[in-house]
This record gives sequence, C-alpha cells and structure tokens, in this order.
Amino acid sequence: MSVHWLLIVTALILYLQGKLYQWQGLRGVNYRREFDVSACFQGEEVQLVEVISNRKLLPLPWLRLESLMQSGLHFHSQSNLDISKGELLQNHRSLFSLMPYTQITRRHRVLCLKRGCYDLKSATMTCGDPLGLYTTFRFLQFDRQTRLLVYPERIPLSDIPLPSHSWQGDVTVRRWILDDPFRIAGVRQYQYGDTMNMINWSATARAGSLQVHRRDFTADHRIMIMLNFEITETMWGAVTIPERIEKGIAYAAAIASSCLSQGIDTGFACNGVLIDDPEKRSVRIPPSGGDAHLLDLYESMAMLQIERSEDFSDFLEYDLLEGTKSTDFIVITSYVSEKMERQFDLLRHSGNAVQIVSLTDAPLPSYGEGDGFASPESFAIGRDGDNGSAETKGA
Repeated sequence: MSVHWLLIVTALILYLQGKLYQWQGLRGVNYRREFDVSACFQGEEVQLVEVISNRKLLPLPWLRLESLMQSGLHFHSQSNLDISKGELLQNHRSLFSLMPYTQITRRHRVLCLKRGCYDLKSATMTCGDPLGLYTTFRFLQFDRQTRLLVYPERIPLSDIPLPSHSWQGDVTVRRWILDDPFRIAGVRQYQYGDTMNMINWSATARAGSLQVHRRDFTADHRIMIMLNFEITETMWGAVTIPERIEKGIAYAAAIASSCLSQGIDTGFACNGVLIDDPEKRSVRIPPSGGDAHLLDLYESMAMLQIERSEDFSDFLEYDLLEGTKSTDFIVITSYVSEKMERQFDLLRHSGNAVQIVSLTDAPLPSYGEGDGFASPESFAIGRDGDNGSAETKGA
C-alpha cells in the first residue's frame, strides 16, 4: 500500500510541477537580439547578440530558442547552438538554462557570405519542466532592429572589363563643357555680349584694346549605371543564372564608388525589384553626389532580389520618353538585342553616351570611340579665341 501511495504522490508532484511550468514557465521571460552593426560588405564578419532574462522566482532548467534564417549568414560553431542548414535556409536552436532573476548575453560570430537583406523576423521560445513532460511555447516577432544589410562584394575596378573613357579620371576628356566663373585661364579680345565685369583693365591698358577674362571650363557630368537582370533576350520567369547578376551588382557598386569619389554625379537603375516593394517596380535612383548618396545606392543594391520586373527594352523606354540628355549610360548586361541597339542609338542622338559592360566572355557591341564616348588619346578640349566655341582636336 505504501508503494502505491508513493507512486501516486510522485505522479501528483510531477503533474503539478509540469502544470506550473506550463502556466508560469515563460512569464517574466524577456528576449531580444540584434546585430552589432546595421550594414556591412559581403565577406565581412559581424556579431549577433542575444539577450535573455528570467524575471521571476521560478528557475528554468531548460529553454530552447528556434529561428529560421537565410543561409547567406554563416555562424561559427559554438556550444549550445545547433544548426540544420539547407541550400536556402537554416534552422537555429539555442539552449539556455536560467536561474531566478538572471540574464544571459550570448554573442555569435557571423560571416556574411552573400549580399542581401537579412531580416530575423521571428523565433519560437519553448520551455518546460525538468523532465520535459510538460512544455509551453511562445511565438516571438521582431522589428527591423534585427535587419542586417549586406552590401555587394568589394571588387577592384581593374577586375571590371571597362574601357578608358571620360568618367574614369581627370586625365580623360570632359564632355558637355561649360564656363566656370571661378577659374581664369587668361585673357582674350572683347566680344559683343561680354559684360563689364569680365573686362581685364590691366590687360586692356597694355594691349590698347578691350581685353576680357577668358574662363576655364567645367563639366556638367552625370553617370547612370544600368543593370540588366535578363540572362538572354528570350528569358522569362526566374533568373536562370543568379551568380551572373550578383557579379553585375558588384560591378555596379564598384563603378558607383569610383565615380562618386571623383565628384561625378552617379545614379543606378535596373529591371530588378527591391525586397520591400510589394508592387515589384523597377529600381531607378537619379544621379546625385556625396557619401550619403553612395550609402543609398549600397542599401538599394543590398535589398535587390534576383527577380526581373520587366523586359529590359521596355525599361529603357523610360529615358527615351523623358528626353534624358547629357548623361553617360553604363549598361551592364549579358546580351544586346537589335531593339536595344536601336534604343542606344536614340539615346546617343539625344546627346548621351552609351557604354556596354559585358557579364559574359562573349564580345558585345561597343559604343565607345566615335559613338558618344571618346578615348583620352583622341580628344583635347580647346577654346577658339575669336568665337568662343569649344574645339575638338585630333578627331
């Protein structure tokens, strides 16, 4: 009889203990996690910080946290962390043991293997009695505090198959020349229409005739980098070679960084979509300058999904309809169709330049020398002293 009573009391204790953990186990338990930085470049390492606390008298012998995230983040091995990894997603299980009124902070070293936007949106928290007979769980939702933007891989400009053209440095030709009122290049004869404040009185006294300041030149220079998400002209649906588009995004980031560092206003456009855009519209960021604009470009590139929004030929129609002028278009693409060639011709006839950067080893049409862009060896900018017109030499 005493054995029977012992078994009944033991079962009753286990039952009450289990119900206690079911009802009170997750009460007073707080959890948060965040990355130590909001953005980084592909290939860099960051930290994911987890903080969990038990604000009650009841101890928690075990507590499990499970979350699903993309496989582009590689977590270094660590005790109490189990990872089940697939091709696209990975499942994380973290185990904790919490005494009354304690807090645990755990830091995970994370290597960012792929460009992208990583939102750690949710997790499931589970706890129970010491024997695991009774469990309870809570589903957690996180805000954008747990978002990490991974910018495209940093690649040297020398790795990109680029020609040497006007946007690549001070030694090359500047197109769309304008007078710069702050730079004086000498004097010239007075011409009808010159204002009084242009007269150089000292030179006038020496020459015996009216002489005016001759201004140096500056350039109204804009770059628009365009990336084609289509692999072939006949492609429809999903992008078949995403690695090639990733290379194109890295090309665009390197070119944008180089141009903006030279003070050239630069924009970016592509027929891809951003992860936060439910309407899945094409991306178009107008040319501008400055470090803040470069960060905007990086963020947009990080948030790009490898998904085509529209046919690239239809995408090009925007600039034709808008009448875009005085812009260098750098088109990063895997192919050039006949329709695209006609559109490039129309852009050049409108006062623009078009240069192709190929994503394949196959040669693509060149729109360099003689077609809007000019090689530095073939052009020099001068000024005719009689009529004030810009002169092109050596063409």
